[in-house]
Amino acid sequence: MGMPRDINLNSPNKGLLADAMTDVPVDSSAAARTAAPEGLTAAEEEELRAEIAKVEEEIGTLRQVLAAKERHCGELKRKLGLTPLDGLKQNLSKSWHDVQVSNAYVKTSEKLGEWNDKVTQSDLYLSASSTLEDWNEKLTQSEAYKKTQETLSQAGQKTSAALSNVGSVISRKLGDMRAHPFSHSFSSYSIRHSISMPAMRNSATFKSFEDRVGTIKSRVVGSRENSTDGLHSPSGAGDKPPQDNAPF
Repeated sequence: MGMPRDINLNSPNKGLLADAMTDVPVDSSAAARTAAPEGLTAAEEEELRAEIAKVEEEIGTLRQVLAAKERHCGELKRKLGLTPLDGLKQNLSKSWHDVQVSNAYVKTSEKLGEWNDKVTQSDLYLSASSTLEDWNEKLTQSEAYKKTQETLSQAGQKTSAALSNVGSVISRKLGDMRAHPFSHSFSSYSIRHSISMPAMRNSATFKSFEDRVGTIKSRVVGSRENSTDGLHSPSGAGDKPPQDNAPF
């Protein structure tokens, strides 16, 4: 059995191939220790053992050649910018293509297509489809459906109009609040509104409140006048009034 034709002995890996050939272990002593099978002569046994050693040597050589080829292929891929992920994608795409063109996949697809045709063309399927279409047509054409749809449409329009009115009212109120400060509007409007109510003005509670306000006002005015007189008096604040020296 000779060397395979695809091995280039003139390649840069020639030395590597020679090393591989010398590194192939040949355990002739172990082979000699095994007993020869019945029916084989010593010469036949020796020939077979020599053939085994030769084949193992060629296997080792081919492994070294394969490793060298793989390294060379990896260098070429790195120069092209290809990554292991690209190789994985390519392998997956090729595997999926192989699956699609396989006999099992084609037969399964054909069976599924036949089943789909049989189901869609069956009397049960056609009857069910026509029944559903009849139900849908009857439902959409019924008076209850039309009234419900009309009622929902009117309710939606009223809701939209109500929300629009609420928004305009809120906007107007906010505009009024910006135009009139809260404190001024509240005080003037509340006082005018309270005064314009005769029933409240004539009530005992309002009169009692009015008397208290008048008393507090007179006290405040009196205290202000006293403090003003004290500030403008010639003797200054805190001086005692002059005593009358005339005898009683």
